[in-house]
Amino acid sequence: MSDPSEFDADAGDGARDRDDPVDTAASDGGEPGEARSMVDAADSPDGRETGSPLRTVGVAFGLGIAGILGLLAVTTIAGAVVYLVSTVTGREPSLLGSFVAPFVVGQVVAFVGVSLGYLRYRGLDRDAIVAYLGVRRPSIVESVIALIGPILVIVTVLVVSSVVLLVGPEPAQNQGAQTTLENPSIIPIMIVAMLLVVGPCEELLFRGVIQSRARETLSAVPAILLAASVFAPAHIVSLSGGVSAMLTTISLLFVPSLIFGAVYEYTENLVVVAVMHGLYNSLLLTIGYIVITYGPEMEGAGQATAALSLLPL
Repeated sequence: MSDPSEFDADAGDGARDRDDPVDTAASDGGEPGEARSMVDAADSPDGRETGSPLRTVGVAFGLGIAGILGLLAVTTIAGAVVYLVSTVTGREPSLLGSFVAPFVVGQVVAFVGVSLGYLRYRGLDRDAIVAYLGVRRPSIVESVIALIGPILVIVTVLVVSSVVLLVGPEPAQNQGAQTTLENPSIIPIMIVAMLLVVGPCEELLFRGVIQSRARETLSAVPAILLAASVFAPAHIVSLSGGVSAMLTTISLLFVPSLIFGAVYEYTENLVVVAVMHGLYNSLLLTIGYIVITYGPEMEGAGQATAALSLLPL
């Protein structure tokens, strides 16, 4: 059986070298330490060479597709259970049970399940998984990035989306975001879900696993682009509208995805991007609530509404 680190020898100068000495200060929240280096101890379970760029792309999209299919399956099953219970009891299910609960359960079971399943398949134990993903207490600088970053991401998204609205078609409607905004009573619950579930679960799969796996054979920029290329199209399942509208939304979703990927590459800390992602979604929900409440008299309401299509629900 081959060692996953051996394909780094063929990856070129740009690929991450896992044999370099690492700083173990990560345990106390210092600089990135053993994150991802412990993959040296794991074997490739199928005994095949895993350093091919083509194989890397295939693994990335395979994991993304598995995560989305798992999400659809789990949310469908959870929704069916809620429907059956409501039929038996004769009670109309609340939005908490029919929408929020299946959404949360689907994220956890599908994205966490695919991520941990793949890493365990590669032979990593609990400590190796934590180190590989870069799960550690953020430093002061990383904490600032995690808290200030979402604001900068939103500003960037609003600027880009306003330009796109001038030259391109309207973005597709996000069904999950629309349902949430049409029922303001569940917005506080969804904000908590964004922070505690969506941010961590999506970043675990798309940055923690997919981008980290890509960095084993690719340099930073291609790895970030690859992860974004899986992340953005994955949200097509939550969109409604024409093909051109969906393509517009998918292209816009590259903006936050590329930023999250760059931050993860810089910090090698999954906690940072998980917090950034969760806060980004929560702030977008808050903006949407304000726009709906105060209406078109708000300056820039059109751009803010368009930005809601970037909320990955």
